[in-house]
Amino acid sequence: MISFGVAPAFIMYFWKLNELGRFGWLLCLIYVSCVALRLARFNVNSNQEPSWRDNFFEGVPSPAGGILVLTPLIVSVTSFDYITLNYDIIVPASFIVISLLLISKFPSYSFKKIIVQRKATIFLLFGIVLFLGLLLIYPFNVIAISSIIYLLMLPISFFHFQKLKKQNLDKDLVEDDDDLEDVL
Repeated sequence: MISFGVAPAFIMYFWKLNELGRFGWLLCLIYVSCVALRLARFNVNSNQEPSWRDNFFEGVPSPAGGILVLTPLIVSVTSFDYITLNYDIIVPASFIVISLLLISKFPSYSFKKIIVQRKATIFLLFGIVLFLGLLLIYPFNVIAISSIIYLLMLPISFFHFQKLKKQNLDKDLVEDDDDLEDVL
């Protein structure tokens, strides 16, 4: 709660939201409340039986929400000189959108049960080492790009969830039809 809720909210408040006065405090309070609700929902849902839905979170997880809230600050300190953003509008808007994503039922990838084929493990390890190396050399740029990639993956995870939901719903209907007896 402190790491992913209160700390990012305070950092963003002292960076930009303090210019909004009490409305800035309200945005921070709303975000922190949504993080608390998100963590409570995660704790309640963590003891359910395994299913295909385990590959998805219900809403954006709070660590991702903390990084997403800090993304405008991170972008402002990167070397993306060709990007000029109006942070007075982007920061409050991102607080509202991310707060809603935290408490929504929007499916997002959890990456908990990824199955990597044996042939692809060397490429995965190389990718992880490359990512960590770039993170050491260009920390703010890598975090900013990773946040943007994560945001772009949200619609993909939504459509993938809908596809899997339809497939599993069709399987359940076929299994239910098999259980019916022939009366004639």
